[in-house]
Amino acid sequence: ELTKHKPTRVINCAGKRGTPNADWCEDHKIETVRSNVLGVLNVIDTCYQLGIHVTQIGSACIYTLSEEEIKHHPPFKETEEPFFQGCWYARSRLLSELSIRHYPNLLLLRIRLPIAADLHKNSHIGRLLRSEKIVDLTGSGTVLPNLLPGAIILSENAVKGIYNFVTPGQISNVEIMELAKKYIRPDLTWQTFGLDDMLNTLRAPRAICIMDASKLQKKLREYGYEVKERREALEEVFQIMAEKGL
Repeated sequence: ELTKHKPTRVINCAGKRGTPNADWCEDHKIETVRSNVLGVLNVIDTCYQLGIHVTQIGSACIYTLSEEEIKHHPPFKETEEPFFQGCWYARSRLLSELSIRHYPNLLLLRIRLPIAADLHKNSHIGRLLRSEKIVDLTGSGTVLPNLLPGAIILSENAVKGIYNFVTPGQISNVEIMELAKKYIRPDLTWQTFGLDDMLNTLRAPRAICIMDASKLQKKLREYGYEVKERREALEEVFQIMAEKGL
């Protein structure tokens, strides 16, 4: 297909996360590796051989901290070596990044908790609104309406390297629910529970991290695009959803 259509650039979003959540990967290890490791490597290596720039949508779930550590540890920068492989999904993403990061034609965008202005089952908002209880936790998130145009800009300009593709600041599940109540679900109620309680319901640990977005902000400013801070970006999401009548 690449030789037939001769694209100037490729954006690869394909990958396995699992349904209803990443625990799916624990029982589907081969499918996860074939998609997140072998599939990714095949796309990037083929593009390399054909001289095509490729943007790979990767994952920031390759770092983690304890609930106490996250209060004091500075946000993770792109220069810090990734290490988390406590669940099979994270391990596949870690192996993928380690395998591809040296390719000179690669732009790797690490996303975390994608937040879209819709109720898709894999959007973080959609998952939260379907939950009776939510974990009271903060971390990095990727607010898509503001950040996706930035991905196109980076691709069009053939930017290379690794970027934490996250919205600046710490995003709280409770804050998201409060905004949902304000804009689209006035009767919304919820209960919160602790991280340990959440982990007890899962088969494998999850990555809990805050990522540094300063490199991304600086690069996009070079092209005249501004990455919005957490609150502004989240407000925009729910304003869009309210306009859609969701």
